[in-house]
Amino acid sequence: MSDVLFHREDPGLGGFSVVALDPAADAPLLHSWVTHPKAVYWMMQDADERQVADEYRRIAGHPHHDAFLGLHRGSPAFLVERYDPAHVELAGLYDHRAGDVGMHFLTAPSDTPVHGFTLAVITTVMAMLFEDPATRRVVVEPDARNTAVHALNAAVGFEVAGTIAKPEKEALLSFCTRERFEAAMRGAAL
Repeated sequence: MSDVLFHREDPGLGGFSVVALDPAADAPLLHSWVTHPKAVYWMMQDADERQVADEYRRIAGHPHHDAFLGLHRGSPAFLVERYDPAHVELAGLYDHRAGDVGMHFLTAPSDTPVHGFTLAVITTVMAMLFEDPATRRVVVEPDARNTAVHALNAAVGFEVAGTIAKPEKEALLSFCTRERFEAAMRGAAL
């Protein structure tokens, strides 16, 4: 397993860590996650394992996009993508500001859901992104129909800017500043 790049202790759920993703070695695991029915908004439902490995190799080689594997108590549990929205996903679709960082996250499917787990994952991802002092706000563009992630985004401080048309979906453009994230964390006592 790769070196831990970020670690956060959740008061109720224990340790969450982020490590580098290995596109070849992690492809079987990622394939099982991104093709699961719960990952419909990840838009890789019909991908085979080779296509998943190719996608994450492409991301690994991109100068403005990277991916990470998230661990819960040392076991793979979530996927994180970080990108520069001036160059990836949102290029030309919104008014980019210095310090903007884009983010996607996906929790692994589970037969035994744990209350608060996905909130702990997004909290970990946001804390990791804001650990970089250059990050001024996090930008997301989830599918407008994905009401579950909209609620999670709101819980960690995101404000909705509006909908935007992307080639693959109608997205709910939302922003979270460092100050809003910190305020949400104080309010939620995470």
